[in-house]
Amino acid sequence: MDQTPAFAIEAVADGEASEFTVRFEGETLVHSLPGGETIHYERFFDAVAERFGTRRPRQLDEPAAPADSRGWTPLITTNLHPKILSGYGDPAVMKVDDGWLLVATSNDAPDAFPLLRSRDLTVWEPAGFVFPEGQTPEWTAAGVGVGDFWAPEIARVGAEYWLTYTARAADRTLAIGLARASNPLGPFEDLGRPLLTGSVIDAHIHVDDEGAPWLLWKRDTNSHWPRPLAGLLRERPELIERLFSSEADRRTAALCAALQPWANTRRPMERFFLMQPLIRAALANWDAVRAELREAGGADEIIENMATPLLAQRLAADGGSVIGEPVQLLANDLAWEGHLIEGPFLARAEGRYWLFYAGNDFTSPMYGIGVAVADRLTGPYVKQAEPLLRSTGQWLAPGHASVSVGLDGRPQLFFHAFHPGTGGYNEFRALLTVGLDFTLERVTIRDL
Repeated sequence: MDQTPAFAIEAVADGEASEFTVRFEGETLVHSLPGGETIHYERFFDAVAERFGTRRPRQLDEPAAPADSRGWTPLITTNLHPKILSGYGDPAVMKVDDGWLLVATSNDAPDAFPLLRSRDLTVWEPAGFVFPEGQTPEWTAAGVGVGDFWAPEIARVGAEYWLTYTARAADRTLAIGLARASNPLGPFEDLGRPLLTGSVIDAHIHVDDEGAPWLLWKRDTNSHWPRPLAGLLRERPELIERLFSSEADRRTAALCAALQPWANTRRPMERFFLMQPLIRAALANWDAVRAELREAGGADEIIENMATPLLAQRLAADGGSVIGEPVQLLANDLAWEGHLIEGPFLARAEGRYWLFYAGNDFTSPMYGIGVAVADRLTGPYVKQAEPLLRSTGQWLAPGHASVSVGLDGRPQLFFHAFHPGTGGYNEFRALLTVGLDFTLERVTIRDL
């Protein structure tokens, strides 16, 4: 079998803008990027795909088999405040004394973590930000194109409200923070340091039946394999033929191998944008990629990072540290989950523990919401084989859910989703909800 030809790439940066010269099999493409955001890389990869037959950007795909969205109730479908820049991703909805509270991801917006409240789950009013511009914790990296403030969640612990969140520390790695307040709308006093460090995200607090707080989170290993894989393919291009079955995927792998040195120089989110086509190609060949890497040797760390565990650990009474050893609850081992699971939320029903989570790539129509059940908080958990929610013809990539009660006091799932034809970092995500019904063995969707 002939080896896939290599791409030759020249990249020149001019402030936020850059220009790529791509050469492949005697043809040349010159493409200018006005910035380093998702949309700029989407257009670049679309142009490369048009010219050289690589994969198109993931978010341009349609769901292979759209699910039915009957029972899905949209709650917020447009931005409600000029400082809320990308909608309501990773929504945490909480019942409070006078209604419901929502806090959501803000990415790199100057004002971190929008707060909204509602008395009827229909009309939502902006209620400020957890960390307004200029008031983000000193240990976090902040600012447009610099900060990444993700997955906030507020839980009542005793007489206080504890906010957990993900942010970039000064060394640009992802860490989990915690802040406390006497009121769910704040003001919140941060610990002044990360609670957990080491590429960890998506913290969730669950208070057990004895009143003890537990922290659930994700080890963000899926961010650690794409560039090393691209580097390996750059050093050993013969592996491309073994790992990828289609010509489009082989060309995509060769393209990202050539882009890897440039990606290594960019900010974290740009690295992710630059490796998206490789992630997409790897997911399309997931079992073969892992099997061939094991056989080829020299890729143990890459293979290890293709599993993303969800963990749990006791929190100290003051919220300032974790206690004991972490326990792994789940990892990505179902086909639909692809290279990751994330966004844990633990609920109690029918005397059991129900762990909701998101799986696959958040920019992809394959992203969805799964659920697992256990008799003990620390497991073992048994997953439902198929996602509880997946993309429909009306809404794409439902994910990162939270559970609260509705107007009738019955449980509801609150989650985000993209409008059709959209998807990606800093793209708008709407807030939606469905009702939940529990039996001893399963959870199902209930119409509201």
